[in-house]
Amino acid sequence: MIKNIIFDFGDIFINLDKQGTYKAMANLGVTKITPEMMEVYQNYEKGLMTTHAFISFFHEKFRIPNDKLVEAWNAVLLDFPRERLDFLKKLATSKKYRLFLLSNTNDLHIKSVINSVGEAFFNEFKNCFEQFYLSHEIHFRKPDVEIYEFVINQNNLIANETLFVDDLQENTDAANTLGIQTWNLIPNQDDVTELFLKNKLD
Repeated sequence: MIKNIIFDFGDIFINLDKQGTYKAMANLGVTKITPEMMEVYQNYEKGLMTTHAFISFFHEKFRIPNDKLVEAWNAVLLDFPRERLDFLKKLATSKKYRLFLLSNTNDLHIKSVINSVGEAFFNEFKNCFEQFYLSHEIHFRKPDVEIYEFVINQNNLIANETLFVDDLQENTDAANTLGIQTWNLIPNQDDVTELFLKNKLD
């Protein structure tokens, strides 16, 4: 019996253009993603480096103006459909499940989201969750198994009573190794508002 639901954020609630940043960077002349760049990106997403240091790395490497870098970095972020928030609010109001957010989200992205949807909308969203875990604040990132252990242990959850909803199979596969039940939601095919239609929930 599912008692807890852990939701991802990107392509679950907010729509993403997963190639958006790559395309925007390519337009700025950066066409190759190196292992060093990936390491910097992952460190930033874990909150192991500041936003200033992150932007400075790319600015110094490619001599791209800071504002253009930030614009390109945020190009991945699209709209947040209101019906998904309404669905979540109804789910939270029912108090049938303990709700958590667990997202690989960095400082620049979350600030951009808040600026885009507005503080009132964002606070409505955030207040639906018992805990709101962003990777850059807790210093873990998916699919590393430590991030799931952190959430389970911090909240005294039982793995097989917990459903994890994420759009990336590598993330749901990692959660599965701990006995967490999962829904690998496929963007443009599934929608979080179909939670009860696509999953066996009481």
